[in-house]
Amino acid sequence: MDASYIQGRIAATKALIEAYEAAALALGNGVQSYTLDTGQTRQIVTRADVKELNETLDSLYNRCATL
Repeated sequence: MDASYIQGRIAATKALIEAYEAAALALGNGVQSYTLDTGQTRQIVTRADVKELNETLDSLYNRCATL
């Protein structure tokens, strides 16, 4: 893999982190539901999904650190 490919993957992972963080923050601030738009998919998440959002964030942080 070349450096430009890795940089592209890092940028894509950071964009996902930002999207998931925005959703978790909104739900943590009292919003009942939030439309999570990852650029590839759109889904409605609720407070019941916060645990899954945080698990996904952990995974994305690990991916970014690995890259």
